[in-house]
Amino acid sequence: MATGTSEQNISSALSSYCNLSTDDKLAFLWYVYTKMGTSVTPAAPGAAADEIVEGLFNQVKDLSHEEQLDVQRKVIESQSTTISREYGSLSENSKLYFWYRLAQGMEAGTIIPMPDNYEPSGSVTELLSQIESMEFEQQITLLRNAAIDGGAEAKSGAKV
Repeated sequence: MATGTSEQNISSALSSYCNLSTDDKLAFLWYVYTKMGTSVTPAAPGAAADEIVEGLFNQVKDLSHEEQLDVQRKVIESQSTTISREYGSLSENSKLYFWYRLAQGMEAGTIIPMPDNYEPSGSVTELLSQIESMEFEQQITLLRNAAIDGGAEAKSGAKV
């Protein structure tokens, strides 16, 4: 595939992702990680700060299901909360790994699951089709770019 076409595919898919609602973005990430999770996990083996991601994951896991959903929404929306700022300070690969851990937690029942009656919007379904037609490296690039946008800037001084 030509580089220009590859970049256009990623750019188009990322634009579609950015236009999704917060909950549709969460649903998209859930579907992607359940379909390709094991191949996405170590996007760059050893590059994800496992202990830091586990600590952040455990903070989310210790919350009620409603609070877990609220935290995920605030991270996606880049709202300035402690967890969102901690997420914002992670590397790209660590951010990918964090979403993978959340998907694992959803499957294990420790993180709020997708509602049983959830039906993805047409935009989510269309974006999933786009990503399924991409080569693996394009998929990782898209996910990395989507994950980068979340979180908030760390605060100066003693607070995260």
